Amino acid sequence: MPAPPTIAAECASPADIDPRVEALVNQLIGRVADKWTMLILEVLTEHGELRFTALSARVEGISQKMLTQTLRQMERDGLAIRTVHAVVPPKVEYRLTPLGLSLAAAFCGVWIWAERNLDAIEQARSIFDRRRDG
Repeated sequence: MPAPPTIAAECASPADIDPRVEALVNQLIGRVADKWTMLILEVLTEHGELRFTALSARVEGISQKMLTQTLRQMERDGLAIRTVHAVVPPKVEYRLTPLGLSLAAAFCGVWIWAERNLDAIEQARSIFDRRRDG
């Protein structure tokens, strides 16, 4: 099935793509396809700035090590900002940058698509499974 005209019109042919853009897209797909990055994006979009422990509590199943690694990568990519407050005990908070918020908004389209196509996908899976098992 061909891509909708709006998407096809915006996408350049492979020969026209700047190799730096292609590398960035490949890196970002790996980053945003990461389960933890997406969950952290969702939580910070919904709750705004959060302390590390509050963020950890809202991202179900994430270890402290994985949360730390994911937040560091998000900072490196310019998606999140880490703010250290000079108080005792130390207070560290995280929030999304405008870049992170724009990525969260872009990913929102995937949620909308999934919601609109849930029945069709479930039907396709069911047909496939019946064919395979039958």
